[in-house]
Amino acid sequence: MRRADRLFQILQYLRGGRLTTAAQLAEKLEVTPRTIYRDIAHLIGSGVPIEGEAGVGYLMRDGYDLPPLMFTHDEIVALVSGARILQSWGGTKMAAAAQEALIKIDTVLPEEARAQVGQVNVHAMQMPGHSGSWRDYLDQFEAASEDRIRLQISYQDEAGNGTERVVRPLGVWFWGKVWTAICWCELRVDFRMFRLDRVEKVTVLDRFRPEKGQSLRDFYVSEAYLHK
Repeated sequence: MRRADRLFQILQYLRGGRLTTAAQLAEKLEVTPRTIYRDIAHLIGSGVPIEGEAGVGYLMRDGYDLPPLMFTHDEIVALVSGARILQSWGGTKMAAAAQEALIKIDTVLPEEARAQVGQVNVHAMQMPGHSGSWRDYLDQFEAASEDRIRLQISYQDEAGNGTERVVRPLGVWFWGKVWTAICWCELRVDFRMFRLDRVEKVTVLDRFRPEKGQSLRDFYVSEAYLHK
């Protein structure tokens, strides 16, 4: 969980004057109590009226609340359209998260803005033949690029030839109909792009450390990118 998301969740648990210990928050958010102490200190330093102390617990008095989300009409169109596109063309977890995000946005928007959400006439339909395991692979490659996890993949090229690769995912790109993963390929000792609809199997390996010449920034100045 990203820190910004964790801080928001802490506020949700503390609102309403409920006394909550750092240990309880740590268990709910799957982090250490030390992390909670740092987060609480950050929130207090930002002006949030949290009371309490380590070993006793924390609470936030009634009367403090997050301000309602305010978006312009164009921002609402962009958010709703993006979420709908991910529901049709994103990974399995991405699609579920997009749906949840729409529900949360609708819940916290002021009434007049909430009505605009239902009036957005931008929709995304999935093309026939584009459902299947690639959606799960997209989630795996995205998570692996963020957490720096090596993957072993079984892959078929355009001619139908199979190959086994160990790759270091750096990011995923959407081309309108297909997703590709930008990776550092340990077999070729170079950057390679793999279409996710041609991936047949993914095995999660171990973490990798960023190395000079193998980052996404290096890819952008490489021959593989300049002549793609």
